[in-house]
Amino acid sequence: MSTKTLAEKTQALLEYPQIMESVASYTVSEEAAAIIKESKPIYDTSSEEIKKNVNVIYSLLKSRNDEPRSWLPTIGFLLPKIETQGTVLDLDEILAVGLFIERGLELVKWLNKDREEGRQKTTENKFQIIEDIPDCSIVAAEVFKIIDREGNLRDLPVLRNIKKRITSLEKDLKITVSRYSSDDEYKRMLQSPLPSQRDGRAVIAVKANYRGRIPGIVHELSSSGQTIFIEPLDVVEKNNDLLLEKRNLDAEIQKILRELTEKIYIHAGNLKIFHKIIIELECLRTKAKYSFITKGNFAVSSSDSQSLLLKQARHPMLKKAVPINIEMSSVTRTLIITGPNTGGKTVALKTLGLLGMMNQSGLALPLDEGSILPVFDGIYADIGDEQSINQSLSTFSAHITNISAITAAASEKSLVLLDELGSGTDPQEGGAIAMAVLDYLIEKKSRMIITTHHGILKHYGYTRAGVENASVEFDAHTLSPTYKIINGLPGESRAIDIASGNGLDKAIVAKARNYIDEEKSDVSEMIKGLEEKQRELAGLEKKSTIEKNILKEEKRKSDLKELQLRQKEAELKRESVGKLQVFLRESRKTLENLVRELKKGEVDREKTLKVKDFLNELSLNIETESESLAEEERLIRKQMQDSAKTSSASSDTVIFTTGMEVLTGPSKQQGVIIRADKKSAAGQTWLVEVGSLKMSFLESD
Repeated sequence: MSTKTLAEKTQALLEYPQIMESVASYTVSEEAAAIIKESKPIYDTSSEEIKKNVNVIYSLLKSRNDEPRSWLPTIGFLLPKIETQGTVLDLDEILAVGLFIERGLELVKWLNKDREEGRQKTTENKFQIIEDIPDCSIVAAEVFKIIDREGNLRDLPVLRNIKKRITSLEKDLKITVSRYSSDDEYKRMLQSPLPSQRDGRAVIAVKANYRGRIPGIVHELSSSGQTIFIEPLDVVEKNNDLLLEKRNLDAEIQKILRELTEKIYIHAGNLKIFHKIIIELECLRTKAKYSFITKGNFAVSSSDSQSLLLKQARHPMLKKAVPINIEMSSVTRTLIITGPNTGGKTVALKTLGLLGMMNQSGLALPLDEGSILPVFDGIYADIGDEQSINQSLSTFSAHITNISAITAAASEKSLVLLDELGSGTDPQEGGAIAMAVLDYLIEKKSRMIITTHHGILKHYGYTRAGVENASVEFDAHTLSPTYKIINGLPGESRAIDIASGNGLDKAIVAKARNYIDEEKSDVSEMIKGLEEKQRELAGLEKKSTIEKNILKEEKRKSDLKELQLRQKEAELKRESVGKLQVFLRESRKTLENLVRELKKGEVDREKTLKVKDFLNELSLNIETESESLAEEERLIRKQMQDSAKTSSASSDTVIFTTGMEVLTGPSKQQGVIIRADKKSAAGQTWLVEVGSLKMSFLESD
């Protein structure tokens, strides 16, 4: 959040715009009203100069009753036209310029009246800007030579002659036209005896069936077709003469306005400055008028001592506001106010913040004389149970967002107002955050006033330099707040007393007091309960550790057994390879002997049988060895599979229970087990709620 956004948010929170709306209602200028409504507090020492000037006008209002209240016309939008050579202002625009100058000079004269009449002790002007105002009276004089104050052109000689000719022509034209309504011959032909106007020309209304009986120019046919509007030939020339003179008059008026605009154009630069100063003076006069009507007093600046004192201050937006006093010495930078909810803590914060803004806008305040306010470089506030729905922030989150922006923007000369600091969350954590925020802002040396219900912050106020406790007074007899702030003494929330006074059942109130009395016992029971929970958690953790160790041991055994099987497999393979190697060596020798015998002599039946017997025996031995090796491999694979199943069952077995979240069906939709359903040949089934449906699934599904 930017500093500008934070400042605007604080202004809205403290109802500053509503105050400026009220101030603007006392102006006599729409331009000044718009400026006042859009104005912001001035967070530097120039606000003191504005306050000084407003105070001077306020004194004039109290001492005299001759304040000029004539309405100031709006001419700001005309200034660019006036500065453009060749532009011609119309009559109303020129009148507005003349009246603005004339009435602006009335305001200046009223402000200077005491000086001119020798009642002002010093020879200096009350306002430096009046010294800088240019003399535009010559422009007003030129304007009102040509037009009067109602906006009509004066009876100038050049216009007077043209107007006389127009009057004469109008009279002659009227006589000529009236002849048709008075002559019996023409009278029966007319739809109406009264003459009409069409395109600025005099015509007569003739019945359609007499068309052609009166020579002339047809201008129009009525919608019914019963009437024709004719300009008789003897009227045409007179109409022409009259229109010509009227055009001459318009041209002469346009010439006069052009010449008058050129005279104003010569003074355009001075008029622009004059307009700016008069509007500025009107803004000051308006603020003084508001201050006078509301019977306020101006706070004294404390830029040196930095003390703060509000005496009998009232919130200007409350009709029945109870006056409050707020005091902070120059060494007290932080005031912690505690007390009941209905005690006026929040109103005190809002009153101080709003009056601070009004003070730095140059306004008198609803408080007693002798009140002191420093000049702040910024006023920031976090007040109320704010929730940001658009950003999905809770009350606590919204407060923290504001406070984060405030801590970033605040400086040594800032005023920070925090209502119920640390609320909206766990009291212990909220108190810790509150103290950390205070530490940070105290390090910055910002001036702060906070309200709280956290008891820990009361102790904080006693242990930090520059921090003071305060409370809102509560009348125990009437069970109502007095709205009086007592410095140096922390307050009690008095929630039970307030609840009792507002009609809460006596039995409930008594029970609440009993809980307060037994608070220590309750805390002790809570601690015991927490210790028991801790022991239960320790037992569960120990059991979980044992189960994990068992699973680890089973896995270790399974891994060892698998290793042994693999070793046995390797050993059998080595043994088989050895046997085969021996078998091959012996078979090779036998075969070599048979070959040698065959080479020595003829092959007879006996030798052939020997070779066949050898080959049969070799084939039988190979088949036997192959079957033996295959059987050994089968046994090893079976043992390894059994071992893997045992290991998987010990680590991956899932026990289904009611309320368990599961994935069901081919699409793996998420559901919740409701209860066990019937068993089937395929296995156990469960009733599962998937969305708004309830369906049965096998465990394997």
